[in-house]
Amino acid sequence: MTLGVRAWVERSDGGVALVRHTYTPGLFFPGGGVERGEPAAEALRRELVEEIGAALEGPAELVGVYSNHKVFPNDHVLFYRIPAGHWSAGEATSQGEIEEIIWADPGALPEGLTPGTRRRFAEIRAGQSPSEYW
Repeated sequence: MTLGVRAWVERSDGGVALVRHTYTPGLFFPGGGVERGEPAAEALRRELVEEIGAALEGPAELVGVYSNHKVFPNDHVLFYRIPAGHWSAGEATSQGEIEEIIWADPGALPEGLTPGTRRRFAEIRAGQSPSEYW
């Protein structure tokens, strides 16, 4: 089994962080894989600093656990929500992994969202019933 973390990170103006990787198409919420022996919360903290330079200043709210079997066999994603004021901005530390960081207006989503990313927006912003699948 593999495990990943992703997060809905909000700014005070309502913008939500999305990233475009250099190695795969589409826009994703920031996050990544949980390493062997690493707690999920630590993986989330590490990935947010690496990908968007966001340092958590408290616990993140777990939104849900999703099956991601269509992408990787026996993969699961822990999805968190981090409101404005619960993180501080810094420099992203990733080298060559992130092509672009976008702060998207949830009311005017950019083109290129991955299907799972689009579903999370619909669940959080439009109140759609949560899916069990990423």
